Amino acid sequence: MKPINIVKSVITPLDRKNVDTDQIISKEFLKRIERTGFGQYLFYHWRYDAQGNEVQDFVLNKAEFKDSKILVAQDNFGCGSSREHAPWAILDYGFNVVIAPSFADIFHNNCFKNGILPIKLTEAECDEILEKGLTKPYHVEVNLEAQTVTGEDGKVYTFNIDSYYKETLLNGLDEIALTIKYEDQIAAYEAQRVAY
Repeated sequence: MKPINIVKSVITPLDRKNVDTDQIISKEFLKRIERTGFGQYLFYHWRYDAQGNEVQDFVLNKAEFKDSKILVAQDNFGCGSSREHAPWAILDYGFNVVIAPSFADIFHNNCFKNGILPIKLTEAECDEILEKGLTKPYHVEVNLEAQTVTGEDGKVYTFNIDSYYKETLLNGLDEIALTIKYEDQIAAYEAQRVAY
């Protein structure tokens, strides 16, 4: 995984609650066997109409948000089925950070395992950021080390994160890379085992 610390970007304000994983990546796009290529299908049925034309007023189709790395949404983001394709689609599209008041547990854990920083802020703080982002493009800086989200207007929001997940994201370590850190100890243990 790529390490994350400082992420500076305009936010993409997705002012919706209960965004489930089937809305994030619909079931008909789950046939790929790679982890890549899912970004083009992110929020597909919100981004495109039945004829495949862009829905002009959907936030991801607006030019000012095309290079955004930070998605801000409402409560209960990533609910529904436990498909890991949802964070794959979010990351492949270009988002490194998702901010919401709450996340479904499995989705929340899958974000960390795939190199996405899910940030929980209060509902009032998310409402404030969304309002700013819906009024005009609103740039923020996410600092994982300091555990802050700082708006272009100087407003600072702080967030909590488990120290284990903070370390893995700062260092770009997935579970396999964490295991490999202990390769010498594993080899020593294996050498002491009696062969049967």
